[in-house]
Formats: sequence, C-alpha cells, structure tokens
Amino acid sequence: MKKQKGFSLIELLIVVAIILIIAAIAIPNLMRSRMAANEASAVGSLRTINTAEVTYFTNYGTGFAPLANLGGAIGAVCVASSATACLIDGLLSNGTKTGYNIATPIPGGTGTIAAPNTSYVSNAAPVTAGQSGVRTFCSDAKRSTPSSNSRGRKVAARGGWRLIYRRIGKSTGCPSRALSF
Repeated sequence: MKKQKGFSLIELLIVVAIILIIAAIAIPNLMRSRMAANEASAVGSLRTINTAEVTYFTNYGTGFAPLANLGGAIGAVCVASSATACLIDGLLSNGTKTGYNIATPIPGGTGTIAAPNTSYVSNAAPVTAGQSGVRTFCSDAKRSTPSSNSRGRKVAARGGWRLIYRRIGKSTGCPSRALSF
C-alpha cells in the first residue's frame, strides 16, 4: 500500500473554517480601530485649522478666513497671501481628509480690514456615517475671541478653542458642552 501525500479534503476544510472564524472576530475590531483613527485625525485637523485661523486673523487683519484661504493648491508651490495663506496643507484646505468632510463656513464671506470676520466654526462629519466614523466634530472661536492690543490693533486671544463632538443623528451645531484646549 502506498503512503498518501498531501492533505485530505476534511483537513483543508477545517483549516479554512478556522481562518474564517478568526477573520469574523478580527474584521470588526479592525473597522472600529480604523474609525477611531479617522476620528482622531479629524480632531487633529480641527486643531490645525484653529491654529491656522488664529494665525490668519493676526497676520492679515481681515478676520477669520474660509477653509480654502488657509491652504494652497495640492502639489504646487504655495505663495503666502490672504487668498492662499499656506498655513495648512492643500489636502486639508480642499475639505476632505481621512474619511471626514471638513468645512469652515464663514458668515458673510471673506472679511475686510474695516469689517473683519470675528467668529468662525469648523465642522468635521464622516464621509460615510458608520463606516468612516460615528461622531461629528465641531470647533468654534468661543475662547479665541479677538481683542485689541495696546496699539488698538485687533489680535486673536490666546485662550484656546473648544471642540465639541456628537454622535451621528444628534443635532448639529456647536452646543455649550465642549472640550476646551
């Protein structure tokens, strides 16, 4: 009688079943960790935007800027001006980064020296709710309210900013419950 070489069909099916069981356990954990990473990136992006807004306000004297004015074109050399301040990367200034849509709507458009924008709100919402993230984030200038320095020029406050998060499906906007930085 010859000795059989290789694996039997039953042995192969058992190995495939074990692999499928391990995958069924691991994939949801992978998705949760990916959503957590996307959410952390969104929070980091809002922090970057807040720093850029305060810098823009201080340097250009027209108040806070729309998101597109804070960055430059992707892959191009950025020359700093009030239209492209080069304070954030081009990918972030386009409004979508790591599974989140990020917006900074400025009321009334771009400010002027005579009538600067004195407030702003930054929002981050998942591109696909439940897949790229389960929370929305909002940041505003509540603690970054501009004030005047000794020469009468408006400068942004150094008090920090606040970050608000909400589960998807809850009301939007920046409520009073916030994490302050």
